[in-house]
Amino acid sequence: MMPECRLAEHLARWLGSWPPGRELDIVGEPGRARPGWDGRFHPVLGVATPERGVLSVPPEHADPVARGYAGVGSLTELGPRLPAMVGYPERGWFTAVYRWTAAPAALPEPGVWVSAADPEVPEWLRVFGGDVLVTRDVETGAHLAGVGVKRHDAYGHELAVVTVPEARGRGLARGLIAQAARRVLDEGAIPTYMHALDNHASAAVATGAGFPDHGWTSYGLTEEATAARPPGDRTVIADSLDREPP
Repeated sequence: MMPECRLAEHLARWLGSWPPGRELDIVGEPGRARPGWDGRFHPVLGVATPERGVLSVPPEHADPVARGYAGVGSLTELGPRLPAMVGYPERGWFTAVYRWTAAPAALPEPGVWVSAADPEVPEWLRVFGGDVLVTRDVETGAHLAGVGVKRHDAYGHELAVVTVPEARGRGLARGLIAQAARRVLDEGAIPTYMHALDNHASAAVATGAGFPDHGWTSYGLTEEATAARPPGDRTVIADSLDREPP
C-alpha cells in the first residue's frame, strides 16, 4: 500500500471517517469511548486539511456537537466548549500542527531500538510499550534522547521525542525522528507527528527530519485543564521544553 493510502486508511480508522466531504464533518465514532494507545480515553479528535476536516466524537454526542457547530459556524469558537459538552469539563481544548512523511530525511541514525520494558529505559518512554528508540552517551551510558511510538492502528504510528537539556542542539531529535520514521514505513504504516502551534523548536525538528508542514491541523482534548498542547506532546528539543521528563 502506498504511504498516502496508508494515511487515508489510518485517519478513516482513527477518526471514523476520511476523507472529509465538507468544511467540517462531525462523526460519531465508538472508538472515542474506548482506551487509546496509552490506555486513556480521547473523547474528541480531529484532523483538518486547509480546506476540510473531520471531528470525531462519541456517537451520543454527535448530534449536539453538530447543532453547536451549526449555531456558531466556527470550531475556534466551539472548541473550548467541547470538553463540557462530551462530559470532560476538567479538560482543555488544543489545536496542533499535524504532519506526516513518506520520505524521511537521510540523516545519520543515532539511536538503537530496545524494549520499552527494559529496566534501564527512562520512565517516560515505558508508557509507549513495544520497542522504543534511544541514544546514550558513549562514555557515561546516560540516556540523551529517545523516541516513543504511539501505535494508533496498523496504518498510523505517531512519533514523540524527548531530548534531555544537556544534549540539546546536537541534532539528536532530528536524527531519531527520521530513523524511527523509516522503521514505521518499513512496517507498513505511515509515520505522523504532532506539535503545539507555538512549539517552534519542535516544528524545526519535524521539518529537518523530513516531515513537511502541509498546513494540516489536529484538534482534541488536553489531558489537563490548563494545558494547550496535544496529549503526549512531550517534545524536548533545541531550546524548547514542553514538560520536563519525570
